[in-house]
Amino acid sequence: MPAQVPQGTSASAAISREELQLATRNHGMPLEALRWPVTPVGLHYLLIHYDIPMVDAGAWRLEVGGLVRRSRSLTLAELKSRPQVTVPVTMECAGNGRARLSPRAVSQPWLVEEVGTARWTGTPLWPLLEEADVAADAAEIVFTGLDRGVEGGVEQRYERSLPVAQARREEVLLVWEVNGQPLPPQHGHPLRLLVPGWYGMASVKWLARITVVAEPFQGYQQARAYRWRQDPDEAGVPVGPIAPRSLMIPPGIPEFLTRRRVVPAGPCLLEGRAWSGWGPVVAVEVDTGDGWRPARLDPPEAPHAWQAWSYPWRPPASGEYELRCRARDASGREQPPEPPWNLGGYADNSPHAVQVTVAPAGASG
Repeated sequence: MPAQVPQGTSASAAISREELQLATRNHGMPLEALRWPVTPVGLHYLLIHYDIPMVDAGAWRLEVGGLVRRSRSLTLAELKSRPQVTVPVTMECAGNGRARLSPRAVSQPWLVEEVGTARWTGTPLWPLLEEADVAADAAEIVFTGLDRGVEGGVEQRYERSLPVAQARREEVLLVWEVNGQPLPPQHGHPLRLLVPGWYGMASVKWLARITVVAEPFQGYQQARAYRWRQDPDEAGVPVGPIAPRSLMIPPGIPEFLTRRRVVPAGPCLLEGRAWSGWGPVVAVEVDTGDGWRPARLDPPEAPHAWQAWSYPWRPPASGEYELRCRARDASGREQPPEPPWNLGGYADNSPHAVQVTVAPAGASG
């Protein structure tokens, strides 16, 4: 579970060597990659809790057991022989925005780039469990990965669970391909779980075992990490579906160090993407300094894929601007004006702000 920067420390201060070490292992999606409706695999965000396991796909098996009447041990070839689907799904890290909070949780110091949309290929989870004949008193399904480490003083494999009702969703998949290619090692080769609409912590990588249990799972990643808390002593509420968010493709060109954008005078089309795990996004608004205005919003390609938006902007004069965007979904949830602080630094979905310098008319780079 993330530690916490002492009260009074700014969100940008005191990035530790340990956090820097995490940041070199993991990476976000460069925001200019929002131009692609499907994120190239190398640009998709990546979070690896422990080490990347080296897995021999030929020797690997998926074990299915626990409260089932017929345990299973399946090869990758056997899984691939089952009915296949390919779906575009937007995945976001639960800690996206953590580094913007103050006081800041000490962990992977994400800003807003921890997202990507890929086309995943696999087979639905629940029919496999139906064939194993899940017991009537089953409460949750536990998913165990091959990655192993120590977190919160606990030696563990990465494990998460889903309530049976969530595991039954037809869109929950066991996947072996991304963007038409076998899963690369860093994305869970040879098999991972995919839970569309939920933050990425639910989509267990390097999946090795599925266990049906009668009681709520009490493993570290379920009972201690990824929970909304204001205080370490709280039991907290589990983090689940993705909160609504919109991001803007940075317009113009960047200043190298600050990434502040430089835009020529004249018309400028602002564009971006928006998504939510609670239903389709129904509205995106943009503020260029004179209040929120509605943007044009495209429908989603698929139920759990992000949506494109655009807004024509003509800067009234040269100078400095802050451009912001926000989204609202079909459930009525919308991005709040301020980050929703919590101990773990999860799901900061406050509006995305982009700092822009509009060059004087006739200026050239």
